[in-house]
Amino acid sequence: MTSTTPAPTEPEEPRPVLHVPVRTVGAAYALRLFKQRDGSRCAVAFSSATALTALLGPAQLSVRLAEPALRALAAPLGATALVVDPQLVAPPVARATTAPAARTAVHAAPRFPALQHQR
Repeated sequence: MTSTTPAPTEPEEPRPVLHVPVRTVGAAYALRLFKQRDGSRCAVAFSSATALTALLGPAQLSVRLAEPALRALAAPLGATALVVDPQLVAPPVARATTAPAARTAVHAAPRFPALQHQR
């Protein structure tokens, strides 16, 4: 037998694996989508599990996906933008010295306003 497919001249480079935040829906996982400041939907991914945990916390579930797979899953949901390794963009919050009700409102603000979780 002869092969009609030529051998590659150079080995293919492995695609980087991204850590993608997910949530559970019944027995399945669903992508967590976020909103950018302009209101458009975006998918978020991290280059490491450490980066994901640092921003979203240790309880955040995640899966490992290559970028093309993540884009293919997010596009039908209206998320065409992909933000890799987002950073906290808000200035540090000053300690409030007001009543407990006012402090609750401060703590209820999103942890990173540039990207807001969409339910």
